[in-house]
Amino acid sequence: MASNPHAHFDQTILDMIDHSPIGAVPSTPAYQDALNRLYAAHQVYASADHKGGHVTARSLASAPPFHASNLDDLVANVIAAEALEPNAIIFDRYVHSLALDLRKKAEGCKAVVAGRVAHHRAKHGVVTVHDPIHTLFLVPGTGPHHGLPGNYLHGSAFQLSADLAGPWAVHLHDSDDGAALFEAPNMAGALAKLQELLECAPFNMNELEALGFRLN
Repeated sequence: MASNPHAHFDQTILDMIDHSPIGAVPSTPAYQDALNRLYAAHQVYASADHKGGHVTARSLASAPPFHASNLDDLVANVIAAEALEPNAIIFDRYVHSLALDLRKKAEGCKAVVAGRVAHHRAKHGVVTVHDPIHTLFLVPGTGPHHGLPGNYLHGSAFQLSADLAGPWAVHLHDSDDGAALFEAPNMAGALAKLQELLECAPFNMNELEALGFRLN
């Protein structure tokens, strides 16, 4: 099998990005061609932390995902869904994992990412039946737009109706309007898909169609 004639140079670009404090690459044609190849191969993403910078997928492979700390207990039917770790606490753990200079910007996303979910209400809109079950997660990656500080995508697994045995969904978002949706017939299906996402990260959202997601 013929070797890739660009392999050595592309490896040099990956090393350059990883060792640059802002993920910078020279703007000469040869470097930009290599960068385009690496983006197409999902080995490089736009940096969420440095405008015009880049981040390698391999560097994000060591970044931890964030989700309810007792998610495994829910999957194993040890706890009820209502006992899941609150979204605000999950988000706080994400913030505290970041470098100090990124935390303030990340905190500014909290209301959108981990805000309170609308209640399901009775037909006349007066009596609250219960809070819909909704659990937050954050994974390293990118989308049509860059991710949150630290290069994280954010999403949730949640029920779609007031019926606890009814359909669920898994949503994933970048820092803007990039979104992906997976619909499942029940909680078990949604949690299985969530675990699959956690195992696949980091990734570009445009890779998720292979996992059954619908992109916006």
